[in-house]
Amino acid sequence: MLIYLYNFVWLSVLVFAVPILLFCRKEEIAGKLALAFPSITLQEGNIWIHALSVGEVISAVPLVEAIARKFPERDIVFTVTTSRGMAVAREKLEGRVKALLLMPLDFCWCVYRIFNYIRPSVFILVETDIWPGLPAFLKKKGIITLLVNGRVSPHTFKAYRRMSFFTRKLFEPINLCLMQSDLDRQRLLRAGVRPEEKVITVGNIKFDRQWVPMNNDERSRWMNILGLQPEDLIWVAGSTHSGEEEILLNAFRRLRPLFPNLRLIIAPRKIEQSEEIFKKARLKGFKAVLKTEIKSKGSTGDVFILNTMGELDRIYGLSQISFVGGSLVPVGGHNLLEPAAFGCPVLFGPYMHNFALMSELLLESGGGIQVKNEKELYDGMSRILAHAEMRHNMSRQAKEFAEKNRGAIEEIISYITHTMTEQTAFPLQKAL
Repeated sequence: MLIYLYNFVWLSVLVFAVPILLFCRKEEIAGKLALAFPSITLQEGNIWIHALSVGEVISAVPLVEAIARKFPERDIVFTVTTSRGMAVAREKLEGRVKALLLMPLDFCWCVYRIFNYIRPSVFILVETDIWPGLPAFLKKKGIITLLVNGRVSPHTFKAYRRMSFFTRKLFEPINLCLMQSDLDRQRLLRAGVRPEEKVITVGNIKFDRQWVPMNNDERSRWMNILGLQPEDLIWVAGSTHSGEEEILLNAFRRLRPLFPNLRLIIAPRKIEQSEEIFKKARLKGFKAVLKTEIKSKGSTGDVFILNTMGELDRIYGLSQISFVGGSLVPVGGHNLLEPAAFGCPVLFGPYMHNFALMSELLLESGGGIQVKNEKELYDGMSRILAHAEMRHNMSRQAKEFAEKNRGAIEEIISYITHTMTEQTAFPLQKAL
């Protein structure tokens, strides 16, 4: 009954949204309403993997590679919700999957259309973006649904507990919930998800990403692109959010007299904020430059704003010290592995609830420092920069942290194999 009411609400929303949709790009409308699909013939019983946006897509890459190795006879179809996520998916997964699609709206007609096109045997949802319609539809069709790398933030946990009846209904069609940590598992169980046996801790697949070391040629190329010198000390602040750049720039201003060779690279989480950060840096007296203007204007500076997509994970390889954003403001933090895998000491703020276990493990390893505010950021930076031995030890410990926590994907593959083997006893229902 609830699912019929849910689809009625969607129908009402779509009726009123049609005039707005006319202003969207045709390709985006076609994707979101499941009006058109690529002219690719998909076999029946393939593997459907879905990721919300950029972070989830990057997390999913090693999983896609592992699934392709384990099931070479199956086509893999990959869907993404956001346009930014699709841009990264095309960069990372083009040629590795059979088809890349935008996930349509969770309305019954759209769900029916994409299901008939993909004809999956299993649906794998990476981390988040759980909607009621699709899992319920797939359950009716006898399709296995797995949540992998599942996580539950404090904010989401409160919402799940407040609406525990709807939470149980939301997760009921999902066959297995493979969670990042025991904390995430306990939050789902406390929110009422049952049975307990289907909520399992397997670890974080982000640890299983294959990190390519930065060799001397690549480092020289990036240094030339940015106009940096071999003697420069490079501080990379990645995935920053509004409110953090002011803190970073203030700390940088205090550090420069002590470390005149220090250079700051800021990579905002939202590229559209680059211009604002550029102006702030200029107002504070820094020679700031946008990355896209370096080549055309021959510009260089002491503060660089990375206003391009898909380059941060390599830029971290240049740094002697890093800061991971979304953590000095209540966002929940971002992936600490990206700088740690390069052996880069990592600083981050108190708001790390989206990566709680990861941040705890990094602190225990000695490869990172948690700071509460601008003063502690300055203090932590100055200590690390002033003591080469401390920097060297933290670098080694950060890299060890990134390497020793692998193994989640192997366990996930075993669960996927088990569920798909079980499914052979129940033939895939034909699309109507």
